[in-house]
Amino acid sequence: MEFKSSLYLVPTPIGNLDDITIRALEVLKSVDVILAEDTRTTGVLLKHYEIKNSLKSYHIHNEHYQTEKIIADLKAGKKMALVSDAGTPAISDPGFLLVRDCLQNNVSVECLPGATAFVPALVSSGLPNDKFVFEGFLPVKKGRQTRLEILANETRTMIFYESPHRLIKTLNQFKEHFGEDRKASVSRELTKMFEETKNGTLGEIISYFEEKKIKGEIVVVVGGQTN
Repeated sequence: MEFKSSLYLVPTPIGNLDDITIRALEVLKSVDVILAEDTRTTGVLLKHYEIKNSLKSYHIHNEHYQTEKIIADLKAGKKMALVSDAGTPAISDPGFLLVRDCLQNNVSVECLPGATAFVPALVSSGLPNDKFVFEGFLPVKKGRQTRLEILANETRTMIFYESPHRLIKTLNQFKEHFGEDRKASVSRELTKMFEETKNGTLGEIISYFEEKKIKGEIVVVVGGQTN
């Protein structure tokens, strides 16, 4: 393929391996190096599509000291693709630092369109999606309470990522700050065999998930304040 950029941000499937674009596959085949959050996870995707290319680890624990070397390679003419384990790089995943430094060093960057977990979750929620705010993962400890107090007055639909073992705790905190009658939606295992979306009030959703063994990646969508 003809390269227009030095660094490509390539979205990968959030579950179903068929959810990848033809262009994304062409980029992954053609670049010199694929920067992967987890080379094992990306290796499964590449094997599925019979792509044999050089993989280099780039994740939250090494991005600060790897970025300078990567920038040097890009400036020397190498073409690279950045992927996360699932979805679009830099959305609650590594990527921001590298993109920022590329732009500061006049290295061209292009982000391909593709999978992002919060979009199908938002659309399936039935909540207003003309205006929304993406919060990603809330702080685990420091700053969490303050953030929730601020969001209690948010009028736009709010989107959060959460882990299975913290879901009930987070939903109960939402109930405390937003009220148990606030409309919400929880999506898990999107695009996978056991995909599920539960819509209702926070009180109803808490009751539903308290009776279940919760697995999978989770997106929580909460309606904004209407009063």
